[in-house]
Amino acid sequence: MAGLLSADVRQYALITGNYWAFTLTDGALRMLVVLYFHELGYAPLQIALLFLFYELFGIITNLAGGWLGARLGLNRTMNLGLVLQVAALAMLLVPAAWLTVPWVMAAQALSGIAKDLNKMSAKSAIKLLVPKSAEGSLYRWVALLTGSKNALKGAGFFLGGGLLTVLGFTSAVAAMAAALALVWLASLVLLKQELGRAKAKPRFRDIFSKSRNINLLSAARLFLFGARDVWFVVALPVYLATVFGWDHWQVGGFLASWVIGYGLIQSLAPYLTGKRSGTVPGVQAALGWVLPLALVPALIALGLSAGVSPYWLLPGGLLLFGALFAVNSSLHSYLIVSHASEDGVSLDVGFYYMANAGGRLLGTLLSGWVYQQAGLIACLWISCGFLLMAAVFTHRLKPGTACRT
Repeated sequence: MAGLLSADVRQYALITGNYWAFTLTDGALRMLVVLYFHELGYAPLQIALLFLFYELFGIITNLAGGWLGARLGLNRTMNLGLVLQVAALAMLLVPAAWLTVPWVMAAQALSGIAKDLNKMSAKSAIKLLVPKSAEGSLYRWVALLTGSKNALKGAGFFLGGGLLTVLGFTSAVAAMAAALALVWLASLVLLKQELGRAKAKPRFRDIFSKSRNINLLSAARLFLFGARDVWFVVALPVYLATVFGWDHWQVGGFLASWVIGYGLIQSLAPYLTGKRSGTVPGVQAALGWVLPLALVPALIALGLSAGVSPYWLLPGGLLLFGALFAVNSSLHSYLIVSHASEDGVSLDVGFYYMANAGGRLLGTLLSGWVYQQAGLIACLWISCGFLLMAAVFTHRLKPGTACRT
């Protein structure tokens, strides 16, 4: 038994390491693209459109990727995600004159496919490495993976801003592509074969969940992440660069610090939501954390409208938003893995993260368009509305396990 547990822990460490390496390059690439194309004079909506295919193909990938993971094994889908990210980075190594909007959108599409294959594989694999009766351990492992991933994504933001300043766009992308290629080669050799392959081959139509709770969780996730990205992805970095006058290092460093702190709180979420008392959180805990979160963007918007100085209101409000959002995200990540069916777990997880990608797509597009048309305050009010919608869907969840029929 000890040997088996040791093998599972080693696989968990390898999966987490793959996810970390991927996330570091993904966060750095996003910051590189936002800052580099803002520097070239692109409008906020144009920058948002660069990520259109990234999010759109993430929706498609989570649906099809869950099906592929159940049929082929999560080791293959994870390795495919790594190599596709290397290819996406390589696409950006062309001469600067070739970096047109359609070309960058195509590279981002490939990166979106890669990212969601990698994430779906990592989140699904945990369900298979934790004993069925150990719900507390499952929550801790999911929180650790999710939190550490976001801390690394924050480090990636800082890395992206720093590499753009020190190396320039092309050299920064080349360095990341080379490092991730080495991770991919190691994963091909070390990652366990046949992990997550379903006993019964699922049909393609099985990608759509038949579980009421999975569907409601997915709807809540869509609005939860749309609420974050509607002001965080494009509006906030451009606001900090134009209104605050911050340079690449300052914008990248601030957003990196925010995401790192957000990731650390995600890792601690089990201890903030009842683990110390020996309980595992459920539907009421999820509802209890999303309602206070909805107040934060509303209060920031009211403060800015009243003329309160944004130089302390916006950073302070963003820190509070990040802390509450981190707990909400970690709770939802645990609930979906807990409710997913064990045989073909990637189907339920893939469907759920399809909704996650849909929320990011909606938030990203609105972040550029609404900020360009109406400014940051309007983005904040939309964020508040989205979070109230997430609360409505969370309230309709039923306690208990929701398995695929």
